Amino acid sequence: MNLLRKFLTHPALKGVDIDDPQTTVLRRSIIKDNRFLRQIYGSWYEYLMYQIPGDAWGILELGSGGGFLGEVKPALISSEVFFCPHIRIILDGQILPFGRGELTGIVMTNVLHHIPNVRMFFTEAARSVRPGGIVAMIEPWITPWAKWVYRHLHHEPFNPEATTWDFPASGPLSAANGALPWIVFERDRVVFETDFPEWQIQAIQPIMPFSYLVSGGVSMRQLMPSWSFPIWRGLEKTLNPWMSSIAMFAYIRLQRSTGI
Repeated sequence: MNLLRKFLTHPALKGVDIDDPQTTVLRRSIIKDNRFLRQIYGSWYEYLMYQIPGDAWGILELGSGGGFLGEVKPALISSEVFFCPHIRIILDGQILPFGRGELTGIVMTNVLHHIPNVRMFFTEAARSVRPGGIVAMIEPWITPWAKWVYRHLHHEPFNPEATTWDFPASGPLSAANGALPWIVFERDRVVFETDFPEWQIQAIQPIMPFSYLVSGGVSMRQLMPSWSFPIWRGLEKTLNPWMSSIAMFAYIRLQRSTGI
């Protein structure tokens, strides 16, 4: 599996430091140059902006450095943990520099599982997002198929058996637990709802068992030609009844309670 993972690694990313800001800039180029992958991100952005005002004023995006949501929604407050071109603010998701109720919402793509103390984020988000506001995210999800892929082909730490939500803050991107979103919102859902009554879970929708994988994502070689994107998306739609067993990601939407 190590040899297979090495072979599948995107040539431009071999030997790079994942925590180097230039790697995030490089990944942004990969996303924009890979038409298959760019269409996947476009689909994810449609999920994220659902139920969010069209002008996107007061919406913070965490981890904007590698993506292009800011091009779709110019009013977005784009952010990253280190300096990158095309972002408006450098911040840590565990300490948000906003006043009480200042934000309309927070969106993120594959970011939550990189936050070492996610409890701090939920607390800060509850303070910063106005009542009725939204936190929406696309995150890795655990199914039997996804578990195999994340254990054997993915480069990030993945520990569904973790007994706590925290992990060491070794680096802004190398520190991670790909299983964290599933742990928080599925395995420990009762704990989340008890500890964070300010947040109501509005939606958990498992999605995309194959498209991201065959696109190569931000770290692997593209495995299928870009023109095949609609074919793969069509296949995934026909498999929707079985998505809870095969999805690799989930769209998760929380709403800030109006009564707390």
